[in-house]
Amino acid sequence: MKRLYVVIALLLMVCFMTDLGGAQNRKAGINAAAFLKIGVGARQVGLGSATTSLTNDVTNMYWNPAGIALSGEEKLQAAFTYNSWFADLTQQAAAVSYKLEDIGTIGLGFMTFGVSGIPADRDVYPNNPSLAALQIDQATSATYDYRDMLVQLTYARNITDRLALGVSLKYIGEKIDDQTASAYAFDFGSVYDIGLLGWKIGARLNNLGSDIKFYDFAAPIPLTFSIGTSMTPFQDDMNSVTVSVDGVKPQDGLQYYYAGGEYTFMKMISLRGGYKFNYSGVDDGGSSLASAIKTSVEGYTLGAGFMTAFQDYAIHLDYAYTKMDIVKSVHRFTLSVGMK
Repeated sequence: MKRLYVVIALLLMVCFMTDLGGAQNRKAGINAAAFLKIGVGARQVGLGSATTSLTNDVTNMYWNPAGIALSGEEKLQAAFTYNSWFADLTQQAAAVSYKLEDIGTIGLGFMTFGVSGIPADRDVYPNNPSLAALQIDQATSATYDYRDMLVQLTYARNITDRLALGVSLKYIGEKIDDQTASAYAFDFGSVYDIGLLGWKIGARLNNLGSDIKFYDFAAPIPLTFSIGTSMTPFQDDMNSVTVSVDGVKPQDGLQYYYAGGEYTFMKMISLRGGYKFNYSGVDDGGSSLASAIKTSVEGYTLGAGFMTAFQDYAIHLDYAYTKMDIVKSVHRFTLSVGMK
């Protein structure tokens, strides 16, 4: 009966999210710290970012904090992700988690995103001291850097053998040239194991926190709510197939649906694919005065993974490719290690 209540509640949440998404217009551009929208983890992105119900993965702290709760014999996980974004932007993320008996799993994450050496075109008034004192830009270097940073502390616990809950405290910092701004935020998440065919359902609320303020203008960080489910309909001693689906409602967008699949054979090699519905390949419909323009340049994702284990260690190497229009496509790599 409890399982039925959980399923009914999630179905009602899906209906609410769908109605909300259809009732609102896109409000792109209202959020600061947009780097928080860029997916972390090659496996997660390879699955089309349908990650809400995934478990036992330290990189999930950037998605659903409940997903880092370790079960079984594994005591520690560590992972590093490198993302070659377009426009010479790069993303690096590191995460580590440790399971404390009878307490839960503690995780620490760090992420940076940005680019260095941007030519500076400054307005300067060297011969007019009164005007120079009024100018906002007081830096003098020939180039400047843009850098975002995230530091987060995550706690997750298996409340029962079926239910995991998690929470993250996040510090978010942005630096452009000599100007800085920061914010604090929380993530909340849950994952429930139905107990049949690896079927799990999850929910997460990300980036509930303060605004980021540059000069006199404050903007909210990208608040996002998501529910999702995943299942392993086929599994034997050597092979498995996993599918996952998420419904995602961002503060500045319509209702999105993410979907992905993964085939693992010989317990060593995985192939993945994913797509974001109502997001990838969508345009704004145009108007009588303007042609339709794309609201996202992102397309499908493909990925692969290799796993090996020896003694008390397990090593995973994952890759994800994201097809982009207009700009160059994106490549992500994640190396993770687990220890018993």
